[in-house]
Amino acid sequence: MTQAVLTISSKNYGAWALRGWLMARLASLEFIEHVIPPDDPQMKAEILLLSASIRVPTLEHEGITVWDTLAIGEYLNEIRPEAGLLPSDRAARAHCRAICGEMHSGFSALRSSLPMNIRAHFPKFRLWSRAQNDIDRILTIWTECLNKYGGPYLFGERPGIADAMFAPVVTRFRTYDVSLEPLCEGYCRTIMALGPMQEWVAAARLEPEEVDELEAEF
Repeated sequence: MTQAVLTISSKNYGAWALRGWLMARLASLEFIEHVIPPDDPQMKAEILLLSASIRVPTLEHEGITVWDTLAIGEYLNEIRPEAGLLPSDRAARAHCRAICGEMHSGFSALRSSLPMNIRAHFPKFRLWSRAQNDIDRILTIWTECLNKYGGPYLFGERPGIADAMFAPVVTRFRTYDVSLEPLCEGYCRTIMALGPMQEWVAAARLEPEEVDELEAEF
């Protein structure tokens, strides 16, 4: 059987790449990484938010090609239901899909003013008011989920699609020194402690290439 291939971009800057990669790891899917080089237009489109239709990440599995991160998550849930990427309860599953969709299509101010950059750290970063509104909404989502489903992950004891969707936000909060209440700070620590997240971060720190547009002094 041909091994799955996951096409991703930079591990330091690629928020969507992280989401798809983390979903595949949480599903225990064995795959080969195909990393797009930093000068490729597809990578720049994903990282710099220059395209409305981004095909990074892309999963190729058993003759099927799936792009768009939410589609990858749904596909992985179908082929690896035992991984519990989506909650088993119908109401919780609907809730999960709703917040994943919100993350997928929203929070543009956060994306543009706090781009993912794992290697960087900007202490006492001054937040744009619209970005703060996005942050407040994300923290509301986390607080509601953690209180309702008991944590330590958004929908209970196992990490799933929702956690993968919000994982790049966790790295942004670390990069830009965003102050959090204890519940949400604890959630960030939980995500960063995941084995796959530690693997991703370690690889991001070793990446030689830089994207000049995201290395400006703030």
